[in-house]
Amino acid sequence: MPGPAPRALVASDLDRTLIYSANALALTGPDAEAPRLLCVEVYQSKPLSYVTETAAGLLTALGEAADFVPTTTRTREQYHRIRLPGPASKYAICANGGHLLVDGVSDPAWQARVTERLADECAPLDEVRAHMAATADPAWVLKQRVAEDLFVYFVVERDLLPADWAKELAVWAENRGWTVSVQGRKVYAVPKPLTKSAAMREVARRTGAALTLAAGDSLLDADLLLAADRAWRPGHGELAEAGWTAPGVTALPERGVVAGERILGEFLSAIR
Repeated sequence: MPGPAPRALVASDLDRTLIYSANALALTGPDAEAPRLLCVEVYQSKPLSYVTETAAGLLTALGEAADFVPTTTRTREQYHRIRLPGPASKYAICANGGHLLVDGVSDPAWQARVTERLADECAPLDEVRAHMAATADPAWVLKQRVAEDLFVYFVVERDLLPADWAKELAVWAENRGWTVSVQGRKVYAVPKPLTKSAAMREVARRTGAALTLAAGDSLLDADLLLAADRAWRPGHGELAEAGWTAPGVTALPERGVVAGERILGEFLSAIR
């Protein structure tokens, strides 16, 4: 007997694409007309991330209709704090593609392949971290972090961040096989081979996906959107600010948490 028909694969960024902190909600209408919100992440005993109640229902429907793959630059620890509505995802992509989770556990073969590529193609992480620290000003750097021994990010006081610092860092990093992305209060330096798209292709290979759909808001999501059959980006974020678009990518006008709701509706429409 033939096996089940291949399902669509939906690989979506999370933060500021599907889930939103209080500061990123961008609620613009009258308070009495604001959408009801569901908290999907708690950090240090406080609510941190939200979706609209409507989006929660759409997430459940999506998880039943397709292989939904949460796709994030978050570390595994940060990802595991999120409690999305709907069926548990068999696959998830963490650390910008550095870890491919299968039933919540990192796949060792994938991790080994990533580690080998980074060693062959990129300057060492310690060199990049040291350069960032040497050129940054403690007056606007709030935290320095290394994520999963794969990439670096600085949490900065955005209002004090010199406009040219990230641009100069990007030029320096480019020649060493790294890319730079500014997302809210975080400045990321990420090795170029460390991509969400590579991990998505691996999941698509394993599931035999008939259709791949994606969404994201930042520079680190561009490769993911380009790799999918169809993709969407919200009206906020790095890609929107740059006016970035590409064939097969729909630029939505919605901003904030309602954009997440719209993206989930687009996923379901494309599948159906």
